[in-house]
Order: sequence, then C-alpha cells, then structure tokens
Amino acid sequence: MTRQAGLPLERGTCPFDPVPAQRTQAPVEPLTYPDGAKGWFVTGYQEARAVLADKRMSARAELAKVPFDLGPLPPPKPADPGVFTGMDDPDHHRYRKLLTGAFTVHRMRSLEDRVGEIVDAHLDAMAAADGPVDLVEAFARPVPSLVICELLGAPYDRRAEFDGYTRTMFATDIPVAERIDATQGVVAFIAGQIERKRKDPGDDLLSDLVRGGELSDEELANIGMMLLVAGFETTRNMIALGTLALLENPEQLAKFKADPELTAGTVEELMRYLSVIHIGPIRTALEDVELGGVTIKAGDPVAISLPVANRDPEKFPDPDSLDVTRKATGQLGFGHGVHQCLGQQLARVEMRIALFRLFARFPDLRLAVPFAEVDLPHDASIYGPVRLPVTWRRE
Repeated sequence: MTRQAGLPLERGTCPFDPVPAQRTQAPVEPLTYPDGAKGWFVTGYQEARAVLADKRMSARAELAKVPFDLGPLPPPKPADPGVFTGMDDPDHHRYRKLLTGAFTVHRMRSLEDRVGEIVDAHLDAMAAADGPVDLVEAFARPVPSLVICELLGAPYDRRAEFDGYTRTMFATDIPVAERIDATQGVVAFIAGQIERKRKDPGDDLLSDLVRGGELSDEELANIGMMLLVAGFETTRNMIALGTLALLENPEQLAKFKADPELTAGTVEELMRYLSVIHIGPIRTALEDVELGGVTIKAGDPVAISLPVANRDPEKFPDPDSLDVTRKATGQLGFGHGVHQCLGQQLARVEMRIALFRLFARFPDLRLAVPFAEVDLPHDASIYGPVRLPVTWRRE
C-alpha cells in the first residue's frame, strides 16, 4: 500500500513501542512525502542495514526530503562546511577521519573514571534532596551535558544557554525559522569557544582540532555544534527513558540489579527496545537499487524507521518485550555503515555507568507519580520524558 502525506509521530498505548502507524506489512513500502514526492519507507531490519551500508544511497542534505510534516521548509541546500552527516564521501570521510581518533574505544574507556565521578556527584545531590526528585533535571540532563562539555572543553556554567537551543532545535511544533535560529545560536556559542581555544588551548577535543590546523573556523564551529547537540540530547533521553522502561519492567529490572555482568547487554537492549529517534535516517537513491523485492529509482527519497527495524522479529525474536538477557548485538540505535554514530562508545560508557550506579545507589527507586502521568511528548524529533518524578525509601 502507499502511505499518504508523510508519517505520523504519535506513539500508541505503550509509549515504549514504535509509532503504530509506522508498522508496515512489507519491509519496504511506497510513501508519499508531505511535499507530494513519491518515495519509500523502510522498516525491515536487513533492508534498513542494506540502505545504510549502500553508497548508492546518498546522505547529501541538498537531496534529502523530510518524511513528516514540519510545515513550510526552505529549499534544500548542501550541508554547511563541517556538517558531515549531510555529506557523502569523500567529503564525509575527510571530516570523519579527523575526528575518529577522539572517539576510539580506548579513549572513551579512559573517560570512565571521570564519568563515574560526575554520576556519583549527581547521585549524592539526589540523596540529599527532600521528597521526590525529577530525574531528568537532577540526573539525566546534567550528566551527559557535563560529560560533553568536558570532552569539548566548553564551559559547563553556560549549559542553560545551549540547553535551551537544543530543545528548540529538536521540537517539531516550532516554526522552522526558530529552529534554524537555535542552531545558529549553538554555532555562535561554539565559535566563541574556538576563538578562546586559539588563544589558550587545553586538553580537549576542540583544542585538538584547532591545533590540527586543517579546519577553518566555520568548519570547527559546525562540527562542534553537531558534537555538542548529538552528545547531549540523545544520551539524556536514553538515560531517562531507559530508567522508565526498567521501572515499568520489574522482572527485568530485578535481573539487571542482580547481575552486574548484564549491564553492557542491557544498554544494547535498551537501545534496541527504545530507539529515541522517531524516524530516520533519510537517504536518496543515486541510481536504481533493488531492495526488499522492489526497485527504488534514482532520485527516490528513502526514509528508515529505526524503531520498527529494531523490532523486526526475523532479527530479534519476541521483539516487543524488553529482555536484559537478550544478545542485542547489531541493534541499529546508533545507525550502521559509514555514517554510524561517531560518539556511540561514549554514549555506551555514560549509559552503562549512569544506569548501574543509579539503581545500585537507590535499589528501591520508583516513580513518584502514576505511569500514565509521565509526560512523554510527541512534538520532538528525539523522544523521551520531559520530567520523570522518582522517589525511594529514605533511612
């Protein structure tokens, strides 16, 4: 069947499940985009991996079509210098190669002690609070915010400034012009940090890039913007939503708390089960491609639903159940192929330490409001609770 006028974002009765209207009968189905363009919607696991690994499927920003209604959009244009997520090779490879060394597994593991200190400090503050605590504001938001600030060498005392920008950037119910202004606000913030690093470099990622001398200030500011936003907003939502999912699955939570060896696997399973990106990535066929029994013509837009692909029963049996003992290797929450998330190892470190220490410190953590009252809005392109009131037994 052909789906009309784009894709909805509203989740169903179970807020952890993919958008019901995005479930499809076939792994690849025709889709009419909001601007009337004819394209495709991919929900099968193997088909999604194939698209993401295929260099004939372009990530170039000037070719992309948005599969859900954001209101009037400006004409598409090439990605700004440094915004390599909207580029193909060789431009994409040039930028990514400069950053790969900063995000190795070894370097991310070397940050574990500092991440642990940040997590413990915020758990101490939670323990000292009277009454219920909003886990988003007390823990899930500040932990990744401080970690990414330290990695980039950005001042943490200005976090409220870029936090406001990122909220606007990812809102789908705000005019496009305001979202563009918010993006430029983050770019300007990073540009100020670049100027500071040129005068007084430190032991951080932005200073390393400045010292490298291969990038212009515009490229540096745009790269810094992407790293700041991606390293903060997605991890915040995964920590908060992952906590909520564990609280709502007490048998799985009991297994998680009883066996520390399950921590890394639980993070992979939460990435599979929750998929905080409603829709995406987006690609455009550069030539005719056979996929899932259909022919995608050159120029056709292609949208992938990672939440649905990560629930494909052919890859993950009983996919709609959270199972912390599952081997969720290969989950697509971080993408796949050359555009796979650059900071995935850092995100894993943060989630693993944050979730393990949260429940170790507060083993009887529970919601302070009925589950139905948790605010899980659909008007943001990255999904997660706005507030998460929690409590625990105090001695």
